[in-house]
Amino acid sequence: MQYDVVVIGSGPGGYVSAIRCAQLGLKTAIVEKYNTLGGTCLNVGCIPSKSLLDSSEHFHNAIHNFENHGIEGPAPKVNMPKLISRKDSVVDITCQGIDFLMKKNKIEVIHGLASLIDDTSIEVNGSKKVKINAKNIILATGSKPIELPFAKFDKERIISSTEALNLQEIPKRLVVIGGGVIGLEMGSVYKRLGSEVTVVEYGKSLIPNMDDSCGKELQRSLRKIGMKFHLSTKVDKVIRKGKIVNVSGFDSKGNSFNLEADYCLVAVGRKAYTKGLNLDKAGLELDDQGRIKVDHNLQTSKPNIFAIGDVVRGAMLAHKAEDEGVSVAEFIVGQKPHIDYNLIPNIVYTWPEVASVGKTENELKEMGKDYKVGSFPMRALGRSRASGDIDGVVKILADSHSDEVLGVHIVAARAADLIMEAVVAMEFRASAEDIARICHGHPTYTEAIKEAALDATAKRAIHS
Repeated sequence: MQYDVVVIGSGPGGYVSAIRCAQLGLKTAIVEKYNTLGGTCLNVGCIPSKSLLDSSEHFHNAIHNFENHGIEGPAPKVNMPKLISRKDSVVDITCQGIDFLMKKNKIEVIHGLASLIDDTSIEVNGSKKVKINAKNIILATGSKPIELPFAKFDKERIISSTEALNLQEIPKRLVVIGGGVIGLEMGSVYKRLGSEVTVVEYGKSLIPNMDDSCGKELQRSLRKIGMKFHLSTKVDKVIRKGKIVNVSGFDSKGNSFNLEADYCLVAVGRKAYTKGLNLDKAGLELDDQGRIKVDHNLQTSKPNIFAIGDVVRGAMLAHKAEDEGVSVAEFIVGQKPHIDYNLIPNIVYTWPEVASVGKTENELKEMGKDYKVGSFPMRALGRSRASGDIDGVVKILADSHSDEVLGVHIVAARAADLIMEAVVAMEFRASAEDIARICHGHPTYTEAIKEAALDATAKRAIHS
């Protein structure tokens, strides 16, 4: 079988790239080793985790916040199997949607493990072995959770995010190793459902890849619902004894600690997954972090082979992979696509949510950039008080001389949606004054962005 393009991996990067290739008139096939399309994001990542986050938030509000709104009644109970079943249904429907899109765009779907024979030939080992040929190959095989050498996943009590999405009981005590996106999201789910959750983070703040202020603000908010934190703390031993897991280590001052739980979620990041691809057969190389080496066009050392998403350098984000998939498809047909990696938003779906784009304060300091800061607390906003979502802040960093917006960092209800105003503004090189002059609807959460912009321009925020 001969194709113009074969995409290996059907996650957000892979399936979006395949669709764009097909739209551009290329004969396209996609290879997926699992029975369902959608990759980690749709099956055991973005979509199922957001389902559980929303379900747990509804429960938390019913228990703790409904009375404030004058809504009274008997306390609800969690039916864990039904909650998980709903999550599975959301996943199934979403994956079926990808199947539909493949058929709609006349993309050949081949199930099995893909291995490179050379730079134009692929063997797929599925229900039967098949050989396919391609003028162009796009590698989009994603990533897997990082396993600590002293905390091997047993998938029962010492678990990754994959198992955390399918627990049939609410843990009495859950220890989360890692205070990044995955750890905090899954920790939030089970805390809101009733678990005692303790997060152990090696860094000095939560979500260490985002602006320091975001981690501090989020920590304050999560403490209110009872989550506990050990920052600047290293875990060096995780031992399971029956149904109990012991987690021990020491903090930055050398003080030892020991935590006991019935589950330990290891969420210290993810690593590129290239197992079985036989990259050496096509002469492809990995970098020192196990990622496929690519240039600015996402081309490997073989000009007809590309790699995108988690398997290459950069943030491991579904939307980043999607943009790269589209970019590669358009590059193949001779167009000149461009991705501004500085303007890819980063989002944490806790409550409040956290979202950021552009530079952090630490990055601007390291660059020696002369900048100014504008901020506005969500509790000063009428819309926030009306909904009861008063935690959080909007922070805008702008160039001290040109007033161009350099970074926006939001901790707030619906921050994941609010951040897109900042992305659009920065795409068009807007100044803080530009944002401040735009009429924002009232009452809305977005008014906080305008107020922060006013604060950045001349410390003239109206409502603080």
